[in-house]
Amino acid sequence: MAHTSSPEAPIAVGKVSALIGGWIDRLGEVWVEGQIAQLNRRPGAGMVFLTLRDPERDVSLTVTCFRSVFDQVADAVQEGSRIIVHAKPEWYTARGTLSLRASEIRLVGLGELLARLEQLKRRLQAEGLFDPARRKPLPFLPHCVGLVTGRGSAAERDVLEVARRRWPAVRFEVRNVLVQGPSAAAQVSAAVRELDGHPEVDVIVVARGGGSVEDLLPFSDEDLLRTVAAARTPVVSAIGHEPDQPLLDHVADLRASTPTDAAKRVVPDVGEELAKVHQLRDRARRHIVHRVERELAGLAGVRSRPVLAAPRQAIDARAEEVTALLERSRRVLGHRLDHAQTDLGHALARVVSLSPLATLQRGYAVLQKADGHVVTDPAQVAAGEELHARVAEGGFSVTAKP
Repeated sequence: MAHTSSPEAPIAVGKVSALIGGWIDRLGEVWVEGQIAQLNRRPGAGMVFLTLRDPERDVSLTVTCFRSVFDQVADAVQEGSRIIVHAKPEWYTARGTLSLRASEIRLVGLGELLARLEQLKRRLQAEGLFDPARRKPLPFLPHCVGLVTGRGSAAERDVLEVARRRWPAVRFEVRNVLVQGPSAAAQVSAAVRELDGHPEVDVIVVARGGGSVEDLLPFSDEDLLRTVAAARTPVVSAIGHEPDQPLLDHVADLRASTPTDAAKRVVPDVGEELAKVHQLRDRARRHIVHRVERELAGLAGVRSRPVLAAPRQAIDARAEEVTALLERSRRVLGHRLDHAQTDLGHALARVVSLSPLATLQRGYAVLQKADGHVVTDPAQVAAGEELHARVAEGGFSVTAKP
């Protein structure tokens, strides 16, 4: 946009900045590729700030985005990573600075692929497919092992040879599939479903040798992961070498570092198990012998005690105590009876001495009026009144004279 100016009529800085901002606003969103030269993620802040640099031209631009946009690739990017951003240029008029407001961030090449895998990993983890609590235990001695692997591969040979060397009687149900390429994931999923429905298969091993990240992509396929998670039969993941870790390792019931390790984890070693049986048998025998010897020693100790060596001795001692107590009780009872008889005689003598009958026997008499009242005063008796006289041996009637 042309704008007339001259030394006599210059344009103010604010006006120039506003004109630049208006032109940039009409530019719209663009795709920009560059290398992250600086990354600033402040804890709790809603915005993320990046410095995007063009290494060839040594040019840098500031990029801002919401944290939700950056979190989509946060686990796969760092300073030095090459990214592609979909952003709208923004001109900050007050400072006269240019920045890019990103609405989408993608990683370049392998980085983008790893970012997609990381997103899938977070989603499946949120659904609980990686939860250790849902993993099924492997059988101690599987009668039949299902093996999903490439035809004629080193992984197949390693699993079969090592397993049969450890336990010759083990049987295999082998399903040869593609383990690399666009159709590999679908074939592996179909083989796992078939073996899961096999009535004799006790455990399923998915095995493949090492390879690049792209080679191992089929074992991070979402359909395969959900098939393994839904299987009723325990599944062992034996993909690649120790550093390789496709998403199948997180969903499977057991992760083996190599196919050979899978054979060792699935099938017990017959020699080792026989040695354990011998050890346990010897241990049980020693324990039983020790227990019997301890009980015999205890029994001998009990039998040697005086109470069992001469059992009548304790009875005789108790018999003497009983006899002594019996005699003592008889003496005490006799004494108490004698004392009680003496007390009774004294009490009887006191009663007799205080009895009115004893007084009457000494010649006294008791006069009673007709109504039964005892006469104690001559004034109580009228002349000619008939009274009853009671003496020791009976009674008779008397008449009062004036």
